[in-house]
Amino acid sequence: MDRQLGDALAVSYQAGWYDDPQDQSQQRYWDGSAWTDNRRPRQGPPPYQGTFGQPAGQQFGQPAQHGQVYGGAQPGPAQYGQPQQYGGQPQQYGQPQQYGGQPQQPYPQQPHGQGYGYPGQRVAATPDGQQLSGWWRRVWARVIDSIIVGIIGLPFTGYFYWQYFKSVWAYMEDTMDAAAAGTPQTSFALPEDAYQWMIPAVLIGLVVSFVYEYFFLTRSGATPGKKALGIAVRLRDVPGPPPGIAVVKRFGVYNGLSLLSAIPLVGTLFSFVSLINYLWPLWDDKKQSLADKAAATNVVRT
Repeated sequence: MDRQLGDALAVSYQAGWYDDPQDQSQQRYWDGSAWTDNRRPRQGPPPYQGTFGQPAGQQFGQPAQHGQVYGGAQPGPAQYGQPQQYGGQPQQYGQPQQYGGQPQQPYPQQPHGQGYGYPGQRVAATPDGQQLSGWWRRVWARVIDSIIVGIIGLPFTGYFYWQYFKSVWAYMEDTMDAAAAGTPQTSFALPEDAYQWMIPAVLIGLVVSFVYEYFFLTRSGATPGKKALGIAVRLRDVPGPPPGIAVVKRFGVYNGLSLLSAIPLVGTLFSFVSLINYLWPLWDDKKQSLADKAAATNVVRT
């Protein structure tokens, strides 16, 4: 049935929201050539049901006339791709419909880039109507993923971090001993051997994080942290898991800014830009961070 109705729509109708042929309580998005998996509740009053116990279009105490169906429509099944008869009036998509001779207002169409949450509530959405994620869901999903990545990478980074902390602890003891002897140190920079352990640990952690994110996003669009919060990453204009190049761009902006913030002198500037990247979805009309804009992605509700 979907295929027959799809063939009919392909001839006459442009992309948009139409009544779902499988469930009349909701609408389904038609992309101009085929039905998508995006659905939403129908907006507007429910179809007229007629007098209690009677079919729509038949008034109590008034039986249908010979040769007519209830509601005044001519007998005969509606053909796919042809206007259907309800109460003697043709039904056109996007036009007021007739049920039992009474007009029904057309369902409201949301502006481009907006969808619906609760009835009457407009929420930010992708161009095809999928609701965008809020900022806090993204934050907590990233916290969960950071914990998971840290646990996964610990067998590879544990030794380096242990040596790093030993080096820092020895430096602190030397500093306190010098202060107790009356010769406090004037420089508080970490010793060079601390950096030789910290840098490999950070680089290994980045590799583990990239493999983790690339694996999950290119397959399902969501890491375990995002799945736990009910969100996913997709291209803004194309539903489904994002391609590998988009994942690389997104990861590169997020983590590139973090690495640049560790550079002496200019690190403060890049730290500020990294913070702005995280906060940008709070005021962006498309709910995109700077990394999302570079990769043309959106984080959406699933």
